[in-house]
Amino acid sequence: MSLPDASLAERLQQLRAAHAKDPTPEWPARAKRLHALETMLNEQRHTFAAAISADFGQRPTEETDLLEFFPSLSSVRHALKKGRGWMRPQRSLPGLTFLPARNVLIPQPLGVIGIIVPWNYPLYLAIGPLVDALVAGNRAMVKMSEFTPSFSALFAEQIAKYFQPNEVTVVTGDAEVAQAFSSLPFDHLLFTGSTAVGHHVMRAAAANLTPVTLELGGKSPAIIGPGARFDNAVERILFGKLVNAGQTCIAPDYVLLPRARMAEFIDVAKRTVTKMYPQLAQSKQYASVISDRQYARLIGLRDKAVAAGAKVHLLGDAADDASRRLLPPQLLSDVGDSMDIMRDEIFGPLLPLVPYDTMDEAVAYVAAHPHPLALYLFEEDGALIDSVLARTVAGGVSVNDTLYHIAQHGLPFGGVGPSGMGGYHGEAGFRTFSHMKPVFRQARLNGAGMLGPPYGAFFHRMVNMLIKRG
Repeated sequence: MSLPDASLAERLQQLRAAHAKDPTPEWPARAKRLHALETMLNEQRHTFAAAISADFGQRPTEETDLLEFFPSLSSVRHALKKGRGWMRPQRSLPGLTFLPARNVLIPQPLGVIGIIVPWNYPLYLAIGPLVDALVAGNRAMVKMSEFTPSFSALFAEQIAKYFQPNEVTVVTGDAEVAQAFSSLPFDHLLFTGSTAVGHHVMRAAAANLTPVTLELGGKSPAIIGPGARFDNAVERILFGKLVNAGQTCIAPDYVLLPRARMAEFIDVAKRTVTKMYPQLAQSKQYASVISDRQYARLIGLRDKAVAAGAKVHLLGDAADDASRRLLPPQLLSDVGDSMDIMRDEIFGPLLPLVPYDTMDEAVAYVAAHPHPLALYLFEEDGALIDSVLARTVAGGVSVNDTLYHIAQHGLPFGGVGPSGMGGYHGEAGFRTFSHMKPVFRQARLNGAGMLGPPYGAFFHRMVNMLIKRG
């Protein structure tokens, strides 16, 4: 069901009017909103998890706790601990020429932030940007995914209980609503989702000159270096790939590994999956694919690759089960760049293996493809790690692990080029949703008048001296 455009505009206007009355909330007001989020998360933990699982068909509560509740609560608590300090004006001295004036950067709320939430982590990818918007003193309008209808409706209902509608409001609805939402004149719009939809969001925002933060995706590589702890690398890659059944924007999308160790990777992977998911076919700790459409897309990617010459290596003791949207972990070898599975983001439990003969070849492969949202490197040689980091571009990197760079409050999260633009999390998110207003404060006694017209000999001497000094 679609929400009328007028209703969206009215909600935005209500938020704008409230912001105009209190454009720079003091810390107690911001902290109160953050505490409301914290209380909601604690009180609704189990109902939220149940709704998310219902939308997926099966989503392990353990994964929702680890990958959604923990980082959501952690981000709230970090903002409560650090937010007052982020609000302080940042003072600095001007250049020697302009003394005794003073410079200051004053963080100022932008106003109303629009947040478009994807289906794969519907709680964390709503709460994360919402925390940053609120700690920066903004109000927010959140569009939930139509592909998680149970959770989206519940989240909207609960936000309405814990917040006034002129503080945070939640919108549900289909793609038509999402299009109308992205066309609203927000003060900043954050979108998390596919690159294809990101084009449409950015185009809609451009009509209003709305600044955007795009968190997209792409094909995030995992590189196993010659000096890696091999079994550990396989285990951590499979962890990053298989939580949420691979439906993670920063999941490893393919593995670059030494050619001589291909068979070893497959053997270790089989043992690892058996250990992680014993009796996979009956396991309650392995997520379903979100929808029939996504399931069919993944089956199509795999089968087209096989038809083009790829080989499938099944991990675990389960078979495809369309009725439950169960897709067991599968490795693919003998893949080629012309295959769709090596061109499109997979977003599921299929993992291509790409052999290399030298690390230079592996690095060149990554550099020749669009910049990924994440890069994973497994290696113990510090010089080689530094070399790979210097020669590759990615939104974020984890060395000797997967996924966990996204959970670091001190690191911004974001893409680069085709994988996105801008970033947030922690202080970086505070700055994304603030205008860092530069202010130059002239001293009462100053020499600025000596540089005004009429321009005579004294002016020219002074200008030449300034130019010489730089």
